[in-house]
Order: sequence, then C-alpha cells, then structure tokens
Amino acid sequence: MVDVIIPVLNEEKSIAKVLAEIPSELVRYVIVCDNGSTDQTARVASDAGAVVVSEPRRGYGNACLKGMEWIAGQSAAPDAVAFLDGDYSDYPEELSMLLEGIELGGADLVLGARTLGDREKGSLTPQQVFGNWLATALIKLFYGIRFYDLGPFRVVRYGALLQMKMKDRNYGWTVEMQAKAAKMGLRTLEFPVRYRKRVGTSKVSGTIKGSVLAGIKILWTIFTLRIS
Repeated sequence: MVDVIIPVLNEEKSIAKVLAEIPSELVRYVIVCDNGSTDQTARVASDAGAVVVSEPRRGYGNACLKGMEWIAGQSAAPDAVAFLDGDYSDYPEELSMLLEGIELGGADLVLGARTLGDREKGSLTPQQVFGNWLATALIKLFYGIRFYDLGPFRVVRYGALLQMKMKDRNYGWTVEMQAKAAKMGLRTLEFPVRYRKRVGTSKVSGTIKGSVLAGIKILWTIFTLRIS
C-alpha cells in the first residue's frame, strides 16, 4: 500500500494529466499539496479525485512535509510513500517499476534517475545536469554511495522516511533524503526513468535566481549533514 505526495504551485494545466496516469490500483491516497497556488490547481486536483491539502508557506519541502503530516493523521500507515512532481515532466505510470524496487528488490529508497533514462531534449537545463553531477559526486565522496540524479520521482518505505526526520523546507528536500539514506546505510536503488519538458515554467530552474539559490542550498545541505 503506497500513498503519493505531489507538491504543486500553479499547475492547473498539468495536474489532471498527472493524476490520470497514476496507476490507481497500486495507490491508497494521492495527496496534492497546494503550495499557495493562485490559479485553479486545487479545484482541478480535487475534481480529479485527489486529496488536496493546503500549505501556504512557500517551499517544496514545506509542501512535502504537509503531505506527510496528513498521512500521519490517518488511522493506518502506508507501506511506502511516493513523491513526484505535478508539472507532467515525470511519467506517473512508471510508479509500478519503482515500487518493484521496494517490494521485490528489498530497497528502502528507490529513485527515478532522469539522467540514466530517455529524456526529451531541453527537459533538463545545463545547470540541473551540472548540479546533479556535483551533488551526487559529493555524496559519493562523503558516504561511498553512488547516485546519478536528484530527481523528484521516488518511493521510500514509510518507516525509513520517518527515521530520516526530514526537515528541509525548500530546495534541499531531495538531496537531504538521499544524503540521509546514505549516511544511515539504507538500501537504495536507482532505475532509469523517462523525462519530458514540464508544462509551464519551472519556479526553480526556470530562473537564474532560482537556480543559484537551489545550488547553494543543495551544497549547504550536503556539507551540513556531513558534519552533523
């Protein structure tokens, strides 16, 4: 049993497509975490059958933490939690492949590696490719665990997710999870996944300011976890 968390910010043009392609037979709840949208994202998601929770404090990590808070309030815990973006850049139907890494591969954390799969030209910016390489190289240097991407599409055992005690509230969420998994000695797998250009403009990689801030936060997170 898996729950899916999807952080969103002004994704009214894409969120219905994402929800329609999630394999519903594998999923208990899909939680769309509205991070202060000013369009009809929340209504579209609700109409499509998702649980919609609101987190007006901006930040990718804030939205993910709100989704985890909602899950913690349910009467039964899931076996695992999946994360993916609401901009239709991921291929939600590949969730079944990532879940096999949990159920059959015995992993605690399974990542969808965009850099290893087929990706549409222009779907990853040069700064994203370089940032992924640098961050994963540092994790390999510090912990001896080789990752190939910091992609948002991932599945983690619920118990392992709670053990991680995730804290990051914005750009460092994905790298915090991977660095903590490496530091804790959790079992990790990466599968190549497809990736396409997102619907709309990225709030992070689509601007110079966003790219710089994200890069700084990612590096800060890695070094902070290393010395803590």
